[in-house]
Amino acid sequence: MKPILFNKSQVAIAVSVVLTAGLLMPVQAQQAEQEQEQAQDVNVEVIQVKGIRGSLARSMDVKREASGVVDAISAEEMGKFPDTNLAESLQRITGVSVSRANGEGSQITVRGFGPEFNLVTLNGRQMAGTGFSRSFNFENLSSEGVSALEVYKTARADVPTGGLGATVNIVTAKPFQNPGERYSIMAKGLYDSSNEAGDDVTPELAGIYSNTFMDDRFGVTANFSYHRRDFQRQSGNVRSWQLNPSLSVDESDIVDGRPVDASGEVIPRFWAPDDNGDLQPVSAAFFPQEISFARDDIQRERTNGQVTFQFAATDDVILTLDHTISNAVTGNNSLSWGVWNGSFGGNANAYELDENGTAIYYNSSGDDGSFTGFRETGEVDSKATGFNVAWAFSDSLNFSFDAHTSKTTTDNGKDKGLGSQARIILGSAALSSKEYFFREGEIPGYNIRWQNGSNELSPSEIGSNFSIFTRTPGESEVTQYQFDGSWLPDLGYGLMGVSFGAAYTEQSLSGSGGSNNANAPGFNNGTFAEIFPDSMFERVDLSNFLNQFSFGPEGVSPGYAYTYDIDEAIIRQMAFLTEDVLGADAYEIGSFGPDMFPVNRIKEETVSVFVSTEWEFEVEGYYIDVNLGLRYEETDIVSPAKSRVPEYVYWAGGSEWLTQFAGGGDLVEVEFTGNYDLLLPMFDLKVDITEDWVGRFSAGKTITRPTLGQMLGNLSLTPSPKIGARSGSRGNPNLKPFESTNLDLSLEYYYGEASYAAIGLFWKDVDDWIDNSQVNTTFEGLHDVYQGQRWNNAVAAIEARGEQATDGAIYNEIVANGVGIGENNRVLPDPATDPLIEWTINSPENVGARKVNGLEFAVQHVFGDSGFGTGINGTLVDGDVEYDNFVLAAQAILPGLSNSANWQVFYEKEGLSVRLTAAWRDEYLAGQGQPDTTDAPPNYVEEYLQWDLSVNYDINENLTVFFEGINLTNETERSFGRFERQFLSAAQYGPRYAIGVRYTMGN
Repeated sequence: MKPILFNKSQVAIAVSVVLTAGLLMPVQAQQAEQEQEQAQDVNVEVIQVKGIRGSLARSMDVKREASGVVDAISAEEMGKFPDTNLAESLQRITGVSVSRANGEGSQITVRGFGPEFNLVTLNGRQMAGTGFSRSFNFENLSSEGVSALEVYKTARADVPTGGLGATVNIVTAKPFQNPGERYSIMAKGLYDSSNEAGDDVTPELAGIYSNTFMDDRFGVTANFSYHRRDFQRQSGNVRSWQLNPSLSVDESDIVDGRPVDASGEVIPRFWAPDDNGDLQPVSAAFFPQEISFARDDIQRERTNGQVTFQFAATDDVILTLDHTISNAVTGNNSLSWGVWNGSFGGNANAYELDENGTAIYYNSSGDDGSFTGFRETGEVDSKATGFNVAWAFSDSLNFSFDAHTSKTTTDNGKDKGLGSQARIILGSAALSSKEYFFREGEIPGYNIRWQNGSNELSPSEIGSNFSIFTRTPGESEVTQYQFDGSWLPDLGYGLMGVSFGAAYTEQSLSGSGGSNNANAPGFNNGTFAEIFPDSMFERVDLSNFLNQFSFGPEGVSPGYAYTYDIDEAIIRQMAFLTEDVLGADAYEIGSFGPDMFPVNRIKEETVSVFVSTEWEFEVEGYYIDVNLGLRYEETDIVSPAKSRVPEYVYWAGGSEWLTQFAGGGDLVEVEFTGNYDLLLPMFDLKVDITEDWVGRFSAGKTITRPTLGQMLGNLSLTPSPKIGARSGSRGNPNLKPFESTNLDLSLEYYYGEASYAAIGLFWKDVDDWIDNSQVNTTFEGLHDVYQGQRWNNAVAAIEARGEQATDGAIYNEIVANGVGIGENNRVLPDPATDPLIEWTINSPENVGARKVNGLEFAVQHVFGDSGFGTGINGTLVDGDVEYDNFVLAAQAILPGLSNSANWQVFYEKEGLSVRLTAAWRDEYLAGQGQPDTTDAPPNYVEEYLQWDLSVNYDINENLTVFFEGINLTNETERSFGRFERQFLSAAQYGPRYAIGVRYTMGN
């Protein structure tokens, strides 16, 4: 006998399928489908609610019926999700805010816990992440094939672990969820107002098809999408802020705005660790290492597809096979220009500090000014295949087996001509002085006084500095087997259900690659300006650059830059800067084979078992639901790694210091291991106070595992150890995961169709907090030319002549003395007279406990049959994980902790749908640590408010035309360090607009 399928509307499906036994995790979803097949075949007249109102109603029903604190977003109709980007959709959920990449939502923060604290699954399966992360980025996945997003904020024994903030499950469409033939196709043109180099209008195409055959025993659902966006990113950047660099400046050339005591001494307002690690009061001054501006022309293509087959082999067994692909290719062709200040020392001429010790003016000599061409084509390619068997063993006992494998590869060397990322740096060291200034405005500026007597370099003076070619491919793979079962006893009271299961998950990750420096000695062998014709350079007027920000009275400074063809620059340098001219430093792109660079690998195996029970009681007239569960996990980590052994560090001149690796970079393999186990209980209590009021209490433990990068066992020293930036890192395979004890208390009022109000409190007490510890150490054999005998003698000789002891002058003096000089005037270390290099090594450790608490609220209201509706939600978070700007050391922080709010208003009636949304996120700490620093400085991101608009009009019941406006007010991004005057970055993208058409049948 063929199975009988109960054809339900989308509202009924959301309630009966999405809510059945755990919100469409793979096992529970299959059980729900079997329950549909065994349902009585009756004719029920239903009203199908689509559009915004239907989506809000289904999401509200999920929230009301779920155990624990769960939020969801449902597709408005087949092939139409509320936002084109899944991260943008998730930020509509209470407690969820997004971080952005290229002006698009990329990763999420939930209840103040950043991307690394949230696990993203696809149909309940843990997918391979990108890079060394555990979760993939949302911008790489199309929304057309997604039917719902589920956000689990409280512990659940039957949900995969890893989401201390939340576990987000992406639910895709399956044919048995809605039998029959249905399809939807969409096409739109996207206009990005920032675009300069690409096409003004780019396409996006998508479609989804679903059908069932053989009396609904066999079904298939398939979807695809193609998206392309051409745009320009304009940005300004300061690489890092250096703490208390050694400067030789006359008192008359210093303006110090820091508070002083009665004797005129600077008051020590900061705290720094002494040799014993105890904090002591100190004074501090901060200087920008460099400043640069960039204009990136970017083209991004994304292709997604998924196909799902379902087969009802018998009345009791359903087989499901699915395959998902995602491919994103991003090409970047950019120009940047700037100056390097990082040598400091005798280069300094004058400076001015504000009250916090931040340099708002800095004048120096030495180093260079450059124009950098950058080109990269990167690819993220993901594939996943899964197989599921759901077996209704009896009316009360169900089993499911699920197996899947997913693999993601990343590679930034997809440029067909180069096979790597290329950074081509041209410029000149013929400067008299340079100055950085930031007394006013939102973005600093700089000026150079060239030796030609002007503030502008001519094309004929631009020469070859150096180039860097880099390739860093990586691969992440997850294999997972899950067995689950459920028992539904027919007791009528008390115990209503028991679910149980076991799983095995293996996650492996490898990353390799590195950089080849072409013509590494820079200007020390001459600029070779003669190999570049003047016609190769095009002067760019920057008077309208970064026009969404305010500048000081100087405006955009400098007001010009030179652009050039990267391929021509490379070809000319390869043709002229040969081995005959430069010897071993001949200009070469280099090789990027798998045996040329260090390989980092890690494999993590986890075995888990769980049991979860559901109970129902009536106490004093109140209906009470209880969910009580327990999960046990054991994890083993193995980290084999191949590393290069450093032999010595030499000075190539100017600010360039390079590490020479033994054996030409031959790799040595080592292996590290780790292990831990966990016991995670959970308890949910839900009380129907009245027909409209619901109260909840939840308690349980959740975890977030260390990032895979933190557990890599090998030691890595920087290949370019500049003065003040002799750093390295090592992983720790024995790290334990963050383990949080959570309490949630909420009250919800459901007073109308798609209308409710809710408020909730949450507390998280997190043990085994992971933080990066810094250790200063030396390694035998690695000596430092800096502050060695030759260095000090050169400084004394230069100053005795009454000259300024810049790094360039010191280098020339040492070379002239001819002691310890290698090929192309490399200054080699002298073990007899040079001290050992002191390295600052970063290593992650478990460092105690931290607490986070917060409040959430949400109101959603539909104004009867008027067509109007609105919704607002907000989250306030606090904890003992904030960064203290006056402590000059690494701190136990929570990146991403911030308040957030979302608002939407819509009108939907008679075929017209209009929705205006606003997403706000308060200022937040994105992380700590800046390049070449040892005091773990913070990176703050300014508050952000984005307005979006969508308009849909149904020409008939099948055909819809629509308009989308994204970032209507041209919101910009800006970040800074300890204080707002410690500028780090600013970027603008511009609004985006789209016009399209959608055709749907059988929805």
